[in-house]
Amino acid sequence: MNIHEYQGKEILKQYGVKVPEGRVAFTVDEAVEAAKELGTQVVVVKAQIHAGGRGKAGGVKVAKSLDEVRTYAQELLGKVLVTHQTGPEGKEVKRLLIEQGCDIKKEYYVGLVVDRSTGRVVMMASEEGGTEIEEVAARTPEKIFKEVIDPVTGLTPFQARKLAFAINIPNELVNKAVKFMMGLYQAFVEKDCSIAEINPLVVTGDGEVMALDAKLNFDSNALFRHPEIVALRDLDEEDEKEIEASKFDLSYIALDGNIGCMVNGAGLAMATMDIIKFYGGEPANFLDVGGGATEEKVTEAFKIILKDPKVKGIFVNIFGGIMRCDVIANGVVAAAKQVKLDRPLVVRLEGTNVDLGKKILSESGLNIVAADSMADGAEKIVALVQ
Repeated sequence: MNIHEYQGKEILKQYGVKVPEGRVAFTVDEAVEAAKELGTQVVVVKAQIHAGGRGKAGGVKVAKSLDEVRTYAQELLGKVLVTHQTGPEGKEVKRLLIEQGCDIKKEYYVGLVVDRSTGRVVMMASEEGGTEIEEVAARTPEKIFKEVIDPVTGLTPFQARKLAFAINIPNELVNKAVKFMMGLYQAFVEKDCSIAEINPLVVTGDGEVMALDAKLNFDSNALFRHPEIVALRDLDEEDEKEIEASKFDLSYIALDGNIGCMVNGAGLAMATMDIIKFYGGEPANFLDVGGGATEEKVTEAFKIILKDPKVKGIFVNIFGGIMRCDVIANGVVAAAKQVKLDRPLVVRLEGTNVDLGKKILSESGLNIVAADSMADGAEKIVALVQ
């Protein structure tokens, strides 16, 4: 789950991480009022969407008067901002962060991620702040420094100090940088983050070390522990079908293709999308109904797929281990009848109760194409939608 920059900064403040003073605004008048309350000569007007690259897309403006704040707020609110992370469709700006300007002396990068290879949290730092870390990794990988964190001890002051020296934080500010990193790590762990990225971390003219931007993503599997994080969810930033899927505990991600996929298991779902592409098709979604889906869950999954107007056909690919093939078959039949399915449907079933599942499908009276294997099913659905 993602949250906005201003929400991330509010969380970080609780852990002693220094951030500029700011206010959220939903209207032009609120933006001007926020600037008045801040009372600084320079304020920054920042579009709040769940995507990076806002500055390059014109979503961050520096205002030196209240008139400029009003002008920029009018310009940004309601604007569709297109960045490298939004895709060509962009995202509409519905809220702004009005923030104190600060005297930036140098920009750095600090981030925390879970490293799958070590099974541990890793803190990364670079003196190439303000640039996407992927660009730094490609162009000057030697400027990225990493510390693997032992879960027993957590991030140690020694490790934070080592990173601060490595990225050339001024000597007199190293202690502040260490405090910053320790607070960021504590927030990452206690709030069950999957990513915590500060880009840029800045050193200011008055000797502060602060987060000029903040990106926090959270592990969705841990949200039951954090109702205060769930309360920050902005449904306007999410795909309507993905919101609907989350209500039924379905893993759904919308894609750009025209072949809807319903699969049980993330690995099988990835393989299914790959094999559809292998045969010249394009998947319209990733949808994992999970290992213990009910007939109701399968029916809702089917409906969600069909809400996508780009979907020209559906491939159901189920390997029944925990999941029984007859349950899937009943769900498919129920959903197809409810929505009056008028698009090609290919079903491949294998595993527990497969014969019963196939019998249910064949006796349904629906136009369902049976597949003997994953490859056979992918080839058939690609041919049907073309």
